Order: sequence, then structure tokens, then C-alpha cells
Amino acid sequence: MSIAIRREIVTVCRRLYERGLIAGQDGNVSVRLPGGRVLVTPAGMSKVDVGPNDLVEMRLGEVASSHGSRGAKSGPRASSEVLMHLRMYERRPDVNAVVHAHPPTATAFAVAGEGFMDCILPEVIFQVGQVPLLEYATPGSTGLADSFEPYVRTHDAFLLANHGATTAGATLLLAHQRMESLEHAARIIFAARQLGRVNALSGEQVADLMAARQRAGLGGPYPGCSTTDGRREKR
Repeated sequence: MSIAIRREIVTVCRRLYERGLIAGQDGNVSVRLPGGRVLVTPAGMSKVDVGPNDLVEMRLGEVASSHGSRGAKSGPRASSEVLMHLRMYERRPDVNAVVHAHPPTATAFAVAGEGFMDCILPEVIFQVGQVPLLEYATPGSTGLADSFEPYVRTHDAFLLANHGATTAGATLLLAHQRMESLEHAARIIFAARQLGRVNALSGEQVADLMAARQRAGLGGPYPGCSTTDGRREKR
């Protein structure tokens, strides 16, 4: 199973690069393994160059330094931002994969000091929900992991002030899809603003989407969003 997961992580890294969601050494990806272990991308490598054998395996309780943690013996170091991943796994037993990237338009919202709180796009409401903006903290620091605390138990996607975005899911496929959906939504909302108007959905429209979310088995923690009639939809 570990070989298949390693290949899946490599595929996601390449897709992030090919879709322009990361550049250079940007981004990191991890998956929770059985037995309290985590498989994470290495520090210092362009993700498009990462291969299955470059991934670093570590234990959930392992403390990583600000420069990344080495594997059990020698070889590549874990991403310097692994603390963010470990915090997510510690707080969310339902999360088995975490993706961090620097999607350009979504990150521009974060630089401008905005999260995605309104109910605008059906796909985002259905799959992601509210996307809060976290306070800025130095990348790779304990402070960055701490910045997730107000939202980590109830949200699946996060904008990091002046830094990028992080998404989580029960599977790597879902975590990666949420990252792509987040960037796509940011582009659409930005374009709508250029046209002069952004219309949010009503409470009734959102309720239909949330019912569909439940039927699809995407239940669990869900932050809802703000509708045109002033209600915050949450189920």
C-alpha cells in the first residue's frame, strides 16, 4: 500500500506544478499512514522533481525542527512546514491527507486580507464550505501550526495571510480537489468583481446543496457560509 500512496503523492505534486499552483520549492503534501505514521514531501525540492523514494516517513508524535525533520535513518528531510500537517492530523481524526500550495489568485485574496466566507459558487459550498483567512505566521514555525487552532476542527480549507492555502480531506484525492476548486473559485470571483457584481446564493439554494453534500457522504465538520438573506447556513 505504501508504494501506491507514494506514487499518488508524486502525481499530486506534479499536478500542482502543472496547473500553476506551486513554483520552485513551494508547497508540501502529506498522507496519514496506518500505525500513527505520516508520509510527507521533502524539504528543498521542486515538487515536480519529487519521486516516490524522496518522500519522508515520520511518526505523528515526532517533533520536527524549523529546518525539517529527517527520516528514521538518513536521506531527505521532511518539509519545513510539516508542523502544520501534524497539527491537522492531531486535531482531526477524519483527515487523512493535507495539501499546501501557493495558488496565485487565491493567495492574492490572502494578501489582500480576504477569506471566502460567502455562499457564491455551488461547487465550493458542496465540497469545501467557508474558507477562513488565518493570521500571518512565519512559514515552518510553530506559530503557523497554532494559527489553525480557531478553525482546524470545523474547516477543510484555509487561506494563510500572505502565504498561500492549505486544504485537507479524508483522502488525498479530496484534499487535492479542494485546492484546485479553491483556486478556480478565486479566479471566478475576481472576474465577477471586475464585471461589477458578485451575487451570493440564498439560504434555500444553499440548503439544497448541503442536502446533496450529506447524500454524497461528505458529512462531518462543515462551516457553512453566509447567504444573501443574511443567514449563516450550517449543518
